[in-house]
Amino acid sequence: MESWVADYIHRQKAALDSIPVTQVSALIQTLREALKEDRQVFVFGNGGSAANASHFATDLGKGASDKLGRRFRVLSLNDNVSWLTALGNDFSYDDVFVRQLENYARPGDLVLAASVSGSSPNLVKAFGWAKAHGVRTVALVGGKRGSLAEIADHCIVVNDTHYGRAEDGHMGIFHMLCYAFMEHPEWAN
Repeated sequence: MESWVADYIHRQKAALDSIPVTQVSALIQTLREALKEDRQVFVFGNGGSAANASHFATDLGKGASDKLGRRFRVLSLNDNVSWLTALGNDFSYDDVFVRQLENYARPGDLVLAASVSGSSPNLVKAFGWAKAHGVRTVALVGGKRGSLAEIADHCIVVNDTHYGRAEDGHMGIFHMLCYAFMEHPEWAN
């Protein structure tokens, strides 16, 4: 059992080491621009990535915003269960994010999705709509990359196909995005 734990930790470190510093720094700059331009930031995912999206929206909307004295306009599209289930029931599960973006998103806003596979149909469909309507797209994906990596304006790959390790890497990136502003509020200027 101990060798399994040690191996898991070793592989988790390798997944974290695969996070591209330059691309995360560029994404911090993208968020900085969204804040300055008062753009809406939408974040979403499925399963564990949905939980990470909710966590990120909380940290950016409350934690980072509190430190800055200005507010990030951030919304996790995973967090309204009645909205999700109405869209899934009346249309399809593939439409649960795109239909929300149709209501809320405007050109210049920012869509950020997390997906280990990078191929979830509901995320791909939402990105297709966003790109067609002038909404910037950012994908955090796992080692398989998938369709999101091909269509996103900005893509960050955690180079592991293990769902737990890739999701942990994505959450680490989400924390870096928030703590960049919490620990360096001057970067928002």
